[in-house]
Order: sequence, then C-alpha cells, then structure tokens
Amino acid sequence: MAQTSQSSETVSFIDESASKLEIMIYTDQVRLNKPGRALEETMAEENTVYIGKKPTMNYVLAVVSQVNAGSDNVCIKARGRAISRAVDVAEIVRNRFVQGLAYKDVKIATEHLPGQDGGIANVSSIEIYLEK
Repeated sequence: MAQTSQSSETVSFIDESASKLEIMIYTDQVRLNKPGRALEETMAEENTVYIGKKPTMNYVLAVVSQVNAGSDNVCIKARGRAISRAVDVAEIVRNRFVQGLAYKDVKIATEHLPGQDGGIANVSSIEIYLEK
C-alpha cells in the first residue's frame, strides 16, 4: 500500500487494487473507514454488538464479555438476514449465560440503502437493548 496523505486524524492509503481506505485514528482505537460509508456508521458505541455472518456463539461471547466487563446496558444491532441471529443471541445470553439480564427496549426500522442497480433498497433493521 502506498500512503497518499496524512493528517493528525486521518491517514489515507491506496492499495494495488486502486481502492482507497481511510484509517480513522482515535485516542484509544483505530477503525477502518471504507469508501461510501459515513463516519457515523463506522463509529461503534462502546456497548454495541453488530451482528453479521459469523456463528451465533461468537456474538454471544461478545455480549457476555461486555456484561462481565461491567456494562449494565448492551445493544445488539442487526440488519436484513442477520435479524434472526440477533434475536437468537439475545435469547441465548438471557437464558443461559446472564440470568439477571432483561429487555430494556427493542426497536425495529427500515433503512433505505443504495442498491446495486442504482436504486434504493429497503433493508429491515433491529436494535435490542438489554440491561441488568
């Protein structure tokens, strides 16, 4: 990778495939900001677990780790096909690992994302808030 610019907060790189990556540098963490994503989307809240394609128990471990680290509130977020996995994670954590955990709030929404054909794609999303 060749470095193209550098400032105190952002360092941009261009790799061999000519795709640009920006590394956002914070005091305690480093996050990759891929082109086309807003900075707000890449900045994760401390107590939030984003559900994706990995096995369910990976996310269960992440939620349990947050609770064991002293967090009273944990948010589980997912979109599209990962919504069912997010519900599974919340139920497994509540029923098997952390007995005092309860649902604080559940938010469901539809996000409008740019589609592959240039149109708008509607994607369902869920946020599950758990608290001790």
